[in-house]
Amino acid sequence: MYKFKTFGTCSKEILFNVNDDIVCDVSFVGGCDGNLSGMSALVEGMNINDVILRLKNIKCGFKDTSCPDQLVKALEKYKQQITNA
Repeated sequence: MYKFKTFGTCSKEILFNVNDDIVCDVSFVGGCDGNLSGMSALVEGMNINDVILRLKNIKCGFKDTSCPDQLVKALEKYKQQITNA
């Protein structure tokens, strides 16, 4: 399980796994439970690159980021770490 500490959003942390470039077991700590549970269900089973393309730079109201955008940042960090490993 990979953990990512979010910033600039109501959610505080994102937990997820990636198996063979497929995103799975996504959950958010904090934030809007219904919306984040729905988003988690939608991205589970998707290719990591497709999730990044679809959710990158989504904003939440006046904020510079959002929970979907923070998931993108988490996935990009994950990809960078496995590339450098």
